[in-house]
Amino acid sequence: MQDKNSESANKNPKKANLLDHHSIKHILDESVTEIVTSRGYVEDVRMSNIRLFLGTIIIVIALFAQFYKKKFPENRDFLILCIVLYIVFNGLLQLIIYTKEKNAILFTYPPADSFTSTGLVVSSQLPRFSDMYTLVIASADPKSISANQPVKFTKSVTQWFTKDGILVEGLFWKDVEALINEYQKEPKKSK
Repeated sequence: MQDKNSESANKNPKKANLLDHHSIKHILDESVTEIVTSRGYVEDVRMSNIRLFLGTIIIVIALFAQFYKKKFPENRDFLILCIVLYIVFNGLLQLIIYTKEKNAILFTYPPADSFTSTGLVVSSQLPRFSDMYTLVIASADPKSISANQPVKFTKSVTQWFTKDGILVEGLFWKDVEALINEYQKEPKKSK
């Protein structure tokens, strides 16, 4: 009986290249998303949709500039307009990424059965040439009265991966769920 359970648990183990910190971070971030959404939080994809929309506009502008019917000397004004629009929309996209997203890997709505009116922003960091993974859970609207103080942990990724690069999901889930519980318990302190 235990053999069947261990087989189903190891059916699709998450494996990372331990020499590639992007691979490690991707697997950990993907697991964090699974854990948070399993706790009743629904992912808020509005920010991603805005980024995709702006990226599509940028591509359309570039395509218009490339395939405009007239040749160069005749379409100079049109090309200048396309270049200016390209720069403006690309700058807007970068501004949104820099100010709103930062290191966020997940935005959520509040749980349906919760009294809180704000979702979560989950962000992570794994610096290059470091094994220290930092996970931060904060309120999507920090100025809300129902917002809690942000919580975070910083731990070595060596605690969650085997030497073969397989994620020990049970240990990682336990750490992330403890952080979520800490965020949900902690009341916002008055100033």
